[in-house]
Amino acid sequence: MSLETLWLALLGLLLAGYFVLGGYDYGVQMLHPWLGGGERRKAARTGRNAALDAIAPFFLGNEVWLVAFTGVLFGAFPHLEGTLLSGLYPLIVAILVGLVLGNAAVQLRGRARGERGRRVWDALIVGGGALPALCWGLVVGLLLHGVPRRADGSFHIGFGDVFSPFVLACGVTTALLFAAHGAGFVALRATPDISARAREVGTDLLSGAAAVGALALLLTLFGAGASMTNRGTSAVVAGLFAAALAAAWWCFTRGRHVPAFVATCCATALPVVLVGAGHYPYVLISSAGTGLTVGHAVTDDATLRILSAFGVLVVPVILAYQAWSWWVFRGPTGRRHPRYF
Repeated sequence: MSLETLWLALLGLLLAGYFVLGGYDYGVQMLHPWLGGGERRKAARTGRNAALDAIAPFFLGNEVWLVAFTGVLFGAFPHLEGTLLSGLYPLIVAILVGLVLGNAAVQLRGRARGERGRRVWDALIVGGGALPALCWGLVVGLLLHGVPRRADGSFHIGFGDVFSPFVLACGVTTALLFAAHGAGFVALRATPDISARAREVGTDLLSGAAAVGALALLLTLFGAGASMTNRGTSAVVAGLFAAALAAAWWCFTRGRHVPAFVATCCATALPVVLVGAGHYPYVLISSAGTGLTVGHAVTDDATLRILSAFGVLVVPVILAYQAWSWWVFRGPTGRRHPRYF
């Protein structure tokens, strides 16, 4: 395997890791007001606090994966970065806005005075989770479908590109999947009554994600969806995605929280695999049929070798930090660490 392929695999690993870890952050934020189960106001507020407490020890740490992904994109794939970020500028800005609003709202909600103030922060928390989740799904849909590249290699997405049926279906599927992933995380860490509520919500969300995902597949079969370079590989990955959704749904309905969360982890990572493996050796596909290959997107070999020395040190540190934080804050919320928000 060539050095450029290894760096492409690392780029995909970091983005998939962020989808898995940041995905349940987004999901918990989106579900935050509804995990009280419709009880009295005080009981419902307790449920919502428990949902945020579930992600509290990991909330900012999970952003490290996005930072690492951006660093690899800038350092190892400068030609892809220049084309991709400028072309997807509106969606990237929306993702960043959602991140800033969501992070600020989660941190400041506990300082709100009165029920009205808490409702405002709650709305910002939900929006801060839903906006990036939806936009990441739109990005995946655009990359699967192909972008309108110009003669100079650049591209600019318009209203019709983002709001096409297939891209919208990918965006909604991703948002529903992240929400179900968040429900799985709350079910894994919260008290039994809140876990039961999260399990019910997660089951419904997975059913919705499967339905909208089936629409995206139907559009692809009729030629209005994804334009895949490696159709056989893409079919296998899509089948694994469907199997992960089905496994998560089955485990949710039977109260098996750990395998349900493992299944949603796989489901949230597989869209990244689908884009990478389905288009290889291209890293960016044009709707006109041409694309940007790995060889054209990557930096020179000398730079890759220098970056590899840093990668050998940085990636294990990130993995070790993540494993340490999960070990320290293992167990149900409130038993091994205090409430945060």
